[in-house]
Amino acid sequence: MQTPRLNRLFTRQIVVMGCLLVALAGCSAEKEKAKEKAPAPVTVARVGQASVPVELRAIGNVEPHATVAVKSMVSGTVTSVHFKEGQDVAKGALLFTIDPRPYAAALSQARANLARDVAMAANASEQAGRYLGLVNEGIVTREQYDQLKANADALSASVASNRAAVDSAKLQLGFCYIHAPMTGRTGNLAVNAGNLVKANDAPALVTINQISPLYVTFSLPEKELGAIKGRMGGKLAVEASVPNSGAAEKGVVTFLDNGVDQATGTIKVKGTFQNGGRRLWPGQFVNVLLTMDVRQNAIVVPTRAVQTGQQGEFVYLVKQDSTVELRPVTAGVAREGITVVEKGLNPGDTVVTDGQMRLAPGGKVAVKKGPA
Repeated sequence: MQTPRLNRLFTRQIVVMGCLLVALAGCSAEKEKAKEKAPAPVTVARVGQASVPVELRAIGNVEPHATVAVKSMVSGTVTSVHFKEGQDVAKGALLFTIDPRPYAAALSQARANLARDVAMAANASEQAGRYLGLVNEGIVTREQYDQLKANADALSASVASNRAAVDSAKLQLGFCYIHAPMTGRTGNLAVNAGNLVKANDAPALVTINQISPLYVTFSLPEKELGAIKGRMGGKLAVEASVPNSGAAEKGVVTFLDNGVDQATGTIKVKGTFQNGGRRLWPGQFVNVLLTMDVRQNAIVVPTRAVQTGQQGEFVYLVKQDSTVELRPVTAGVAREGITVVEKGLNPGDTVVTDGQMRLAPGGKVAVKKGPA
């Protein structure tokens, strides 16, 4: 009997709930509509023109201009070391003295042998000359003269041999005094006075690096090969700086490898730096900046204005009615927060630099204060 009444009550509840849901949905729609109408706060910047250098950047390695591992050419005891490790030395400076007494004695002996054979050769030559006259007179036989002549020739050859021995002894004695083969900076000292060294033994007594000038070696993509080759004759400028050091050392590109590394698709390049301030040191890794050209009157925007989407790069362009347009662009080189725009913008256009996440094409914007 109560079933119809319960059904009416249930129907009323459903109707009331439906009205409430409709009212809530209407309020939500009004709020969403109000949100859509509210302009999005953004910061903007004017599209300008500037001279922008076209640069290539790489990581380079500093190499000495020349390296010499100094070794001994004779065996003996090191009697003196004439420099301190880490010291700059000039070409020809005396570095080590190896005990010269054994080699001086060998030179004296070679000279004595030479003097003896010179005297004997002179006497034999005179005797052969006298016997030649006696042979012509028939007093002695031709065989006797030939023996004396052969003896004189042998002694002359002995004299030549002893002269070579004297020269060799002088050379060996000279090797006892080791001089710097070039101007440079000495490294770690491997031996001290009193040590016995062997001829051409490892390790080297000391290694000298020429660091003024020096090289910086780096690699660039092979697509830049044509541009680099075209500028090599014009002394292509290059800069190298130690990370976090501030100042950069200036140099010129002096070497381009004769082949591209097929494994990496890069080509090796060397720059020569005078390194007068000793900012660069062999073995360091440095930041390399190669200035290829300067683009005059290039169209530029702040780099943060350029966005990347599924269709490529774009910017939000602010129109006269404070709405935004999604404008596809072709971005070029970027440097110090500025990007060159190859295509898509004109000088004087206004682009959004911050707040792009809230924007949609055709949406209203409200410009807020921000960095210029």
